Amino acid sequence: MSLARIVGRAAMKPFARALPQMGDTERAALEAGTVGFEGRIFEGRPDLDALMRIGANRLTEREQHFLQHDVAELCAMLDDHAIDQAGDLPPEVWRHLRERRFFGMIIPEAWGGLGFGHHAHATVVARIASVNVACAVTVMVPNSLGPAELLLRYGTDAQKQHYLPRLADGRDLPCFGLTSPHAGSDAASIPDRGMLVEREIDGRRVRGFSVTFNKRYITLAPVATVVGLAFNAIDAGKPEGQQELRITCALIPVPQPGMRIGRRHRPMDGAFMNGPIEGDEVFVPMEWIIGGEERVGQGWRMLMECLSAGRAISLPALGAATQQAALYIANGYGQVRQQFGLPIGKFDAVAALVADVAVDLYATDSARRMTAAALDAGEQPSVAGAILKVQLTEAGRRSANHAMDILGGKGIISGPSNLMGVSWRHMPIAITVEGANLLTRSLIIFGQGAVRCHPFVMQEMQAVEAKDDEALGRALLGHTAHVGRNLWRSLFGAPLVGTPPDALAHEARMLARLSAKYALTCDLAMGLLGGRLKRMELLSARLGDALAHLYLASSCLWRYVFDAQPDMLPFARAAMRAQLDAAEEVLRDLYANLPTGGRRFIGRVILSRTRHLAPLPDVQRLELAKLLRTQPSLVHSLCPDLMQPASGGLADLAEALRLAQELGPEEAEALGKTVSRTRSITQAAAESSRPALAEAYLRAVDRVIQVDDFPGPADEAAATASPAASPAPASRPFPAPRQSGTPSATAPTPWRRTG
Repeated sequence: MSLARIVGRAAMKPFARALPQMGDTERAALEAGTVGFEGRIFEGRPDLDALMRIGANRLTEREQHFLQHDVAELCAMLDDHAIDQAGDLPPEVWRHLRERRFFGMIIPEAWGGLGFGHHAHATVVARIASVNVACAVTVMVPNSLGPAELLLRYGTDAQKQHYLPRLADGRDLPCFGLTSPHAGSDAASIPDRGMLVEREIDGRRVRGFSVTFNKRYITLAPVATVVGLAFNAIDAGKPEGQQELRITCALIPVPQPGMRIGRRHRPMDGAFMNGPIEGDEVFVPMEWIIGGEERVGQGWRMLMECLSAGRAISLPALGAATQQAALYIANGYGQVRQQFGLPIGKFDAVAALVADVAVDLYATDSARRMTAAALDAGEQPSVAGAILKVQLTEAGRRSANHAMDILGGKGIISGPSNLMGVSWRHMPIAITVEGANLLTRSLIIFGQGAVRCHPFVMQEMQAVEAKDDEALGRALLGHTAHVGRNLWRSLFGAPLVGTPPDALAHEARMLARLSAKYALTCDLAMGLLGGRLKRMELLSARLGDALAHLYLASSCLWRYVFDAQPDMLPFARAAMRAQLDAAEEVLRDLYANLPTGGRRFIGRVILSRTRHLAPLPDVQRLELAKLLRTQPSLVHSLCPDLMQPASGGLADLAEALRLAQELGPEEAEALGKTVSRTRSITQAAAESSRPALAEAYLRAVDRVIQVDDFPGPADEAAATASPAASPAPASRPFPAPRQSGTPSATAPTPWRRTG
């Protein structure tokens, strides 16, 4: 008898008791997607050559042309405040989206779509979101998890021929109903039921499902012409215990007898369409099941496989756009706004926040781009997608908060001049949807990652399930050697695998060592706690966070190599060190909270020789902020997706910064001081050697500083008495597109600027 069989036979019973039970829905989630570079981190052996084999982001000529023309034209049409007030996109924007096939970015050209890659798709969403989130959400939903991707992967030929051209050119607008009032985060437990029946239609008997459902939070539902629906299929004619056919996905044309849509939710009062869908005994023929009758019961696996890619694109793009806008606004406003005789960006408290946003942005956007490159290379990294979803949306929220702190009163007054208010209001939506971050950190990033990315855990679970002593023994022997290697590397140093860039070689060595410590910590946590770890969400969330920080640190190496921008080295190094320090801090917290004896001692031993890791020192944060103030090219490199709207606060700020650059920073700062002294823009400009340019700059700055006000009760009373005295609206109302159930928009409130 082999050693592996002996070991496996001895371990089979205790492992069967210790390992958590795996249901069909969990199995589908675990098996979805592929393992990317995050698997190397779980091994404790990040191979830097493998990291570089991911390759660079690339855009085709068609994709570049679309970004430079179609996307730029769209952004010039978007008035963030007016759209927010109207509660809808204007008709010309809806028309532009359809005519230029924004809804068909992921649909191949053969079916009438644009056939774009993942990087191009993400870039389009990010650029739109930098100007208007509502439009970005409208574009991203048909191109993310929904009918188009499900049809491309699983649809019948007839379904593809009918729907894909119509989805590509916007004749059909899709939505997808998954979430129910009683099944939110636990989406697999949806209560919606479809009973297998036969109905007579046009003189023939048709098999299908009579579906009763109640869905909510469904984006694009109020304007959808085709509804994707997930429900539990039931065949009452089967024996007891076999009637549940499991989750099934279908496409239902709108309108449909028994189905009610058209009302709206208003997520954070956002302008994008979102609402509930209800159905009472809606008949769904078998030909409406995505993939036909043979795909009945496979809906959950289909959704998980699609989500492994979609989660890495849309919401991370929104987070990146918010970060880029926040950095540009915080840094720019800090240069033109003066208090106490200085631009506020020179004050340490403001400068430190600007630097924090920049360092955060370098790391998170590196991970987003690297994962898009992996997707374009054919990978489907499901764990990496979950990492991006959490990290980019949380970073977007942090950046918005920092920018709002810097803007002060300017940031909290609504109106066309507001720079961050609408984006700040929308960030909780991104935190919540496609798997709330609280859930994703513990159950997906680590729960799924520990099984899928670990080199031996999946083998052990499969061996126990199959009662295969030999396979279990081989996996355990390999696992033991794996633990021994990582223990050695944790205590005595981890060798570099692959060749890092010379400028970041020290940080690469820290990454290698900390990855070994992380891998060993995962094995210790799973070994000490077994199946209990699944229920101890605070611990598993920390393990997920540590993996995420190490993944982001790795992506900084990748980006620095492929960007080939030596002047970005200070930000690349700071971003790597910040992520490594965050990972180490998370691991320290984990050891402090392990419910086992000697946990602190174990933690001190394993995490020894990491004292060189520390948060970024203040002097470095202030130096980074100074680089951003004095070198506009660095801001451009960090914010490549930021688009300038035709009007509004962001356009005013961009104009002020352009004129400041033309004047030179010293003269621009001096003019600000002169205005404070003279209280007159005209007089301050007259004292300049270039009075016309100086006056243009000072008036641009004044537009940035001012905020908007609106009619009060006295104004309304006066307007009623004398209609001619009523101020003219700054922008016309946008009527909603003529779709069934879409509410009509209301006119924006008249406004004016005030000091």
